[in-house]
Amino acid sequence: PDLTGHEKFGLGNIKYNISGIHVTAVELPSASISLLPGSGIKLVIGNASLTIDMNWNIRTWIFKDTGRSTVHISKVFVTAIFSTPQDNTGPTSISLTSCRTTSGDIDIKLNGKS
Repeated sequence: PDLTGHEKFGLGNIKYNISGIHVTAVELPSASISLLPGSGIKLVIGNASLTIDMNWNIRTWIFKDTGRSTVHISKVFVTAIFSTPQDNTGPTSISLTSCRTTSGDIDIKLNGKS
């Protein structure tokens, strides 16, 4: 979904809109899934990366600008635990019990008119 909002900054407000968000690359060089006896499933993703392209525009009382942006997030590590209920009374379900995520580097390239 698009992101729209405003922030107070210095002497005025900055209005922004981020649209056309597309994930253009995902790398998962290290991923594993293991069973946790009696409780669920553990997912571990290591050293992943993600590249996202988007359109942006900002407006202040002084100027406005629009452009494209590429965001590259690397050194992403995720550990997630999913629980699977043990009753046989209905359809199988899965719930996220815990999740820990860290990222190491974020590189943002802005291309605009100004």
